[in-house]
Amino acid sequence: MKNFAKEFHTLNYVIKESDNILLFAHSHPDPDTTGSVLALREYAKSLGKNADLSCLDPFPESLSPIVPEKFELPSDLDAGKYKLIIACDSVERGFDKIVDKFTSDQVVAILDHHPDITMKKDINILDAGVSSVCELVYEFFVFNKIEITRKMATYLMMGILGDTGTFQHSNTTARTMEIASDLMKKGAPVAKIVQTTLSNKGICTLKLWGRAFEKAKVNSKNGMIASVITQKDMEECQASSEDIAQVASILNTVPGTKFSLILSEREGGIVKGSLRSEEYKDMDVSKLAATFGGGGHKLASGFEIKGKIVETEEGWKIV
Repeated sequence: MKNFAKEFHTLNYVIKESDNILLFAHSHPDPDTTGSVLALREYAKSLGKNADLSCLDPFPESLSPIVPEKFELPSDLDAGKYKLIIACDSVERGFDKIVDKFTSDQVVAILDHHPDITMKKDINILDAGVSSVCELVYEFFVFNKIEITRKMATYLMMGILGDTGTFQHSNTTARTMEIASDLMKKGAPVAKIVQTTLSNKGICTLKLWGRAFEKAKVNSKNGMIASVITQKDMEECQASSEDIAQVASILNTVPGTKFSLILSEREGGIVKGSLRSEEYKDMDVSKLAATFGGGGHKLASGFEIKGKIVETEEGWKIV
């Protein structure tokens, strides 16, 4: 990990000096962005601070059994009352839409582990070498000798397990495992988190996965396995966008493939592309995502484009 001694010290100082703090999670929130803002809120609350959670999308239903929370819409909050705003994970997926609302009198901090982040604010804690933002938050707590409670450990473990695919992805390092071990000692319920967020899939999710697997095709020329999920698929399966998350990772395990691509229709006429690969396959999917205006890690990237998915005689296309 990079040396963030100055940034960690400054962020902790500003947290202690701020009565009102806004913690922002990225659009289509996953366990990492959710876990990181929840852990930071627990710390802020222990200091007697008011800390609000905000996101452009609702709190993930899949995480409700662990922590029944909700996100406030930015439009429902008084942006001017916050002295400190902290955006966690994929800050250019949602936070970019509200960051201009803040003035020079307010401190803005961003924590991210994606390699293509161009946004820079007052406090920048950016490191593509860590597994997750929850790993960064853990290091922030340790550096400042902040006690990590059982709740905080649970939230941080939630994000680490989510972004490492329960330690199966190549972003799992020796340090990641050391942190996970410490969080377990502090009471993080690994089995419950895995069962609730990753393994316990309802019939709606399984139906949607079945649609995606049925449509999957392999391109023998470039080693791509691809599939599509339309809004009609989600409506007929009574599924949500949360149910799509693991499909690209599962397809990526098919023998003889170099990378996977899932195209899924989202609200507002958006098609989201999710790309996955593995270290041993020698494929940098971030380069492919960049051609469509997206980005991410070389083994896990994505992009969003305007349009809808239609089936033609030649196959599926975005129009």
